[in-house]
Amino acid sequence: MIAWPPLIFLGYAVAGGLLQFIFPIRVMRYSVSLSLGVVLAVVSASLAIWAARVMKAAGTNARPDRPALTIVRSGPYRFTRNPMYLSLGLLQLALGLVLDGWIPLLFTIPLILILQFGVILREESYLEAKFGE
Repeated sequence: MIAWPPLIFLGYAVAGGLLQFIFPIRVMRYSVSLSLGVVLAVVSASLAIWAARVMKAAGTNARPDRPALTIVRSGPYRFTRNPMYLSLGLLQLALGLVLDGWIPLLFTIPLILILQFGVILREESYLEAKFGE
């Protein structure tokens, strides 16, 4: 991986927040935006916690910088191969809504692209080499 995924998210969150502060471009009425952002943040956190618990229960490492011990196919992994990375994308959207700004919302796009090409594809290659198809 090119960097630890939470640090990638943190970089985009800080950059998006700072740019929104400097160049505020509002999305909608703040009370609506804040409410949606909080709900999305709770969904994001719940997904990440669920995914981490399922990985722990399966006896494998949740951190991508540690070796995978097994392939997990239960819990949120039934629906998506990367629920923790999905939660980071949702959290970036939540931040954009809480800040009521287009800039942090749009930063979700490069965040997802970096996670896909810099982390997920490399992780999938590693898993395929280790466990086969």
